[in-house]
Amino acid sequence: MLTEQINEGIKEAMKSRNQLRLDTLRMLKSKILAVDARGNLPDPDVHKLFKTYLGNLQEALDQALAVNRSEIAQKLKSEIEIVQEFLPKALSIEETKKLIAQAIAESGAKTKKDFGLVMKALMKLNSAVDGKLAKDLINPHLTD
Repeated sequence: MLTEQINEGIKEAMKSRNQLRLDTLRMLKSKILAVDARGNLPDPDVHKLFKTYLGNLQEALDQALAVNRSEIAQKLKSEIEIVQEFLPKALSIEETKKLIAQAIAESGAKTKKDFGLVMKALMKLNSAVDGKLAKDLINPHLTD
């Protein structure tokens, strides 16, 4: 389970005195404990929590880069790398394109109004799809 991996990672970070990794892993653990005080969440639910946290880190990174705060941006990049260790590997662009073609065929989408149907079908096929990438790849297939 991911919860156990995080607990082991916290112990290792303490032993190696890696403060950034320790802080990040503790934050991940607190996200789990905020939902379930015993930390008994199934891995898919943990992945959802971590994806949300990863999105928050990405947004903070974008803001830090926008105001030229390179030291904060570097710290955020390191945190993002740590969080990504606990998430399933992202799909390649080619794999995403194949899933999108399948989702469009299954949903019967034709126009941009059907975008939501395509996304719903796509997430049923594979929830590890990057939403922003999917949006960019779906739009050219749909007419106005």
